[in-house]
Amino acid sequence: MARYTSASAMHSESRAKTPNRTCIWLFVSLFFFLTMYFFVIVPDTQSSEINDRVAAYVDNEAITVSELEIAFADTLHILPSVTKMEVLQTMINRIILLREARHIRLDAPNDEELLNEYLGLKIRAFIRIKEEELSEFYEQNRSDFHDKDLEDVREEIESYLIEKKLNENLKEHINNLRREACIEIQLDEEP
Repeated sequence: MARYTSASAMHSESRAKTPNRTCIWLFVSLFFFLTMYFFVIVPDTQSSEINDRVAAYVDNEAITVSELEIAFADTLHILPSVTKMEVLQTMINRIILLREARHIRLDAPNDEELLNEYLGLKIRAFIRIKEEELSEFYEQNRSDFHDKDLEDVREEIESYLIEKKLNENLKEHINNLRREACIEIQLDEEP
């Protein structure tokens, strides 16, 4: 016996065998959204986070242009004749000294105290001013002391000579450390 199937029944059967249009539309929309997310939105957010250039590398540490600009602006208030390259060199020296202080396992609550401890241990501890140096400096600059005796200005002279030697020894120490470090300056030299 032949069974009679109505057109509406056939249409219902064919809809049951093929995926629902809503399901297909949802799948296509989801695929489109995921494609847009991974190829357009994600790279765009990553590139907006990395918008600062590197001014210099010190071994594996970078100094960004924005960090340099902030340090330069701060330094200009104190030293109006300073150049951006001088500030960058100072930042490089600071990174090297802090790295060395941490390398010998010094510890301090902040970077300034860490640097002072390092300089005291590595440089200041080895500075000795001889009596002959004090006398010689006094004699060469006697007019600056307005007829005061050597004993009256001894501490002042000694402090000055210690700071002078500290600066000389620090400069030499930094130059030695810089020779061992990998420093790459990305910033163009100023005219």
